[in-house]
Amino acid sequence: MTLPATGSTSPARAHRNRWARSGRWSGWLWVVPALVMYVVFVVRPLTLTFQYSLYDWNGIGVARWAGLDNYLTVFTDSDLLKIIGNAFVLIIFFSFIPVGVGLLVASLVRRMATGLFGTAVRTILFLPQVIPLVAAGIAWSWLLSSSGVVNQVLRAVGLGGLARPWLGDFDTALPSVGMIGAWVSLGLCTILLITGIGKIDPSLYEAARMDGAGPVREFVAVTLPGLRREIGVCLTVTVIAALASFDIVYISTSGGPGYQTTVPGLEIYRLAFAQRQVGLASALAIVLMALVLLCVLPIQRLTREEKG
Repeated sequence: MTLPATGSTSPARAHRNRWARSGRWSGWLWVVPALVMYVVFVVRPLTLTFQYSLYDWNGIGVARWAGLDNYLTVFTDSDLLKIIGNAFVLIIFFSFIPVGVGLLVASLVRRMATGLFGTAVRTILFLPQVIPLVAAGIAWSWLLSSSGVVNQVLRAVGLGGLARPWLGDFDTALPSVGMIGAWVSLGLCTILLITGIGKIDPSLYEAARMDGAGPVREFVAVTLPGLRREIGVCLTVTVIAALASFDIVYISTSGGPGYQTTVPGLEIYRLAFAQRQVGLASALAIVLMALVLLCVLPIQRLTREEKG
């Protein structure tokens, strides 16, 4: 029997190698369109935004080199710092309240809402998520106005002293906008958490009950650890929505009264298109992106499931 020479490649192996190489190239051909779109619509605008942030430019005339002056303005201007602070306040309403209430509602739905009733509950809870934010802002502006339904109900039950223009009062404007955001985010968080609870092994709940765990202990020991990934998704989505909020604020208050409800997204729009400070608007946009990453990356790390 004649053995093949050492190092020689059989026809079958050569065919497999050619097939593997062609497979890799065909894979890249499928990825290239997405990469092109990503570069054109994400990388290029981001690069241009950073470039603009280094200039003093009105968007029309000749740009003047400003270096890091625009960033210095962002971190030293009291109004801009307040605007950034407003976004962090909204995180409480857009993220923590919907996730906390969503966990409670999801646990109750798991215990009580089954069959057709459970489907109806899920539909009602998710309804705010499918309503356009502009429509939600308009509707809540009517509800919270001086003669709106909220104040009418307060007067009807004898609490007229609490009635006020909720979105026009310096003390209540930002919390009111936050509650609108909480209402919008609650449905998404609740549905995600209900879905996550459905994936938890029922035997874990049975074991907890056999060990004498009550509802609270069962929630802490079984439900919360089992929903780590879902909680991470909810927090990530809602934190980004809070920091990058625009629609609800623009429709309901336009940032007023004063700067009480102005958020970075709205201020970037004003600086770029109303005040013609493209460089400062770009610097604020870059800072906002950095803040989003600083908030989201730790959430992703903390809520990532550990691999066994």
